Amino acid sequence: MNTLYQQMEKTARDLIANDKGILAADESRHTITSRFNALGIESTEQTRRAFREILFTAPGIEQYISGVILFDETIRQSDSDGTPFIKLLKNRGIIPGIKVDNGTKPLSFYPGEKITEGLDMLRERLKEYAGMGARFAKWRAVIEIGSDIPSIECIEANAHALARFAALSQESGLVPIVEPEVLMDGSHDLSRCEEATQMTLRSVFGQLYKYRVTTECMLLKPNMVVPGLQSSSSVTTAQIAEATIMCMKRMVPSSVPGIVFLSGGQKPEEAAENLNAMNAGKRILPWKMSFSFSRALQKPVIDAWKGNEQNTRKAQAIFLHRARCAGAASRGVYSDLMEKEAERP
Repeated sequence: MNTLYQQMEKTARDLIANDKGILAADESRHTITSRFNALGIESTEQTRRAFREILFTAPGIEQYISGVILFDETIRQSDSDGTPFIKLLKNRGIIPGIKVDNGTKPLSFYPGEKITEGLDMLRERLKEYAGMGARFAKWRAVIEIGSDIPSIECIEANAHALARFAALSQESGLVPIVEPEVLMDGSHDLSRCEEATQMTLRSVFGQLYKYRVTTECMLLKPNMVVPGLQSSSSVTTAQIAEATIMCMKRMVPSSVPGIVFLSGGQKPEEAAENLNAMNAGKRILPWKMSFSFSRALQKPVIDAWKGNEQNTRKAQAIFLHRARCAGAASRGVYSDLMEKEAERP
């Protein structure tokens, strides 16, 4: 393995070292604007920058956060003292990364299904981000479950795009975080999610091998295997953990250093409980299992901040608490007691 790939492998392992995880602060303008609007916060470049500064400057987060996925707007911004965010993160020992896909569009002639766009000029954009100091990149594909979906054509089209992205990232010296997300939306049960997740991962890794992606130099960011949000079925945390682990064992090569789960539509406590259940006990697994959460880390922070600078310290304390809980879950030592202690005045 040449020096470039040795550096990428080290970055991949650093992102999951010491039971830390990744903050996904890569929401598009549209997504973060909708979150702000729900709380009556005006979405401007300045308010978006101010919120990201609350996250990136929160005291103590480097104990639990190994890396941050940035958005194109954010990677070009600075804190209120003029320090570029990317430099601020590096100074704290946090690895900066970048989201490079351009979001989803309807997949032609496949109603209800989507394809992620952004491959055009991707080589040039990756080179620019690497020059700015990013060390990893992320691409998200979306797979929906419905009465007749996902179709194999949708899965294969998104798997192909993920593999192209991953190959171009490694060519540029950036660790690809491959994110095939089977959405929680719908009324499907646990077994239907497991089936769709397995189909997706089988296709994704088939394409990764076809495009000669080095799996030792990447991370996988999948969904947990959970019932749909509108499902009437009731499952335990243990069942979710078991279904998710079995799915990963069947589909994810042992050469992949780590799996960093997304939180999807789960509440922060649910995401921590499910990740904790996967890491509890004495399972012998070939890869580390950690987190790359967005809403599960950020929603309580936005709710506390409300766009008011006077709420900064409170919001940062909440962010540190959620990061601590996620970090504990990646070690299998999270408990309800951590939540109760945080509620005490």
